[in-house]
Amino acid sequence: MKSLTLSLAAIAGALLISSFVASEPNATLEIGAKAPMLDAQMDGIDGAQHSLTSLAGENGLAVVFSCNTCPFVVGGNGTEGWEGRYPAVHKEASKLGVGMVLVNSNAARRDAGDNLQDMRARAKDHGLKGIPYVLDEESKLADAFGAKTTPHVFLFNKNMELVYKGAIDDNVGNANEVKEHYLTDAMTALSNGKKIKKDSTRPIGCSIKRVK
Repeated sequence: MKSLTLSLAAIAGALLISSFVASEPNATLEIGAKAPMLDAQMDGIDGAQHSLTSLAGENGLAVVFSCNTCPFVVGGNGTEGWEGRYPAVHKEASKLGVGMVLVNSNAARRDAGDNLQDMRARAKDHGLKGIPYVLDEESKLADAFGAKTTPHVFLFNKNMELVYKGAIDDNVGNANEVKEHYLTDAMTALSNGKKIKKDSTRPIGCSIKRVK
C-alpha cells in the first residue's frame, strides 16, 4: 500500500475535494451479499442492452464502476490510471471463466464526457472495445451497490454473491510497480475454488457523479 499512497500524493493537489469520495445513497454491499438489479437492462457501447445476468461467466462476474473523465481511471496529473490495465484484466477474467463489465454511472456528467457516444469513442481509441461497457442510467446500479468511486470493483461468484470489493491493485500510478494484484488474485482464487485471502480493499478514485 505504500506505493499506492505515494502515487496518490502526486495527484492529490491537482484534484478538487469534490472529485473524491462522497457519501453514497446506500451502504456498500457486504461480502456475501447477492448482486442487486441482476436483470436490469443497460445500454452498451455495442448498441445492445445487457444485464448483470447476461454478462456473467460460468465462474462469476467482475463489475467495475468506471468512466471517461477521472484521472484515477484515464490517467493524468502524474498518474498512469487504471484504464490501461482493463484489457489485461479482461483477458485474464475470460481465461478464468469470469465475466467483466465496465459501468459508467456518472449521470451528472452525461454532457461532459460521460455519455454513451463518449463511451464508444473512448473504447475505440483506447483499446477497450472488446470489454462490455454499459451506461447506468441515473446511477441506479451504483446506488444499489453503494459504489463510491471510479474505479470501484465488485467481484461476484457463480451464484452472484459478492466475494471481493475494492481496488484493482495497489498502485494507480505505475503498473510496473504493482505489488498486489487484488482483482486478478481474487478471480484466480475464485475460479480455483480457493479462499480469497484479501476480500476487501479501499476503493480509491473520483466520486461517482450522481445527479443531486
